[in-house]
Amino acid sequence: MTTVLDPTNEATPTQIDPAMRPESLAGLTVGLLDISKPRGDIFLNRVEERLTALGSTVKRYKKPTFAKPAPVDLRHEIASQCDAVIEALAD
Repeated sequence: MTTVLDPTNEATPTQIDPAMRPESLAGLTVGLLDISKPRGDIFLNRVEERLTALGSTVKRYKKPTFAKPAPVDLRHEIASQCDAVIEALAD
């Protein structure tokens, strides 16, 4: 069993079921979201190489700043164009 910790400041954590995941990323469009932290792009470059080798189509996105959530328009764009998304959290 895997335990995922929620980084938000909740006094009592809420039980949330994990999102459905595809069995394979081959043939899917995967969005890579750079949150604008230093070196996140370096991490995503490597992830893109691996996904492309698996047969995925990759689309890149970038938040204007790491200090705020992604704008609604950007989230909608990602959701409407991608089958899955990976977010870079790096420093």
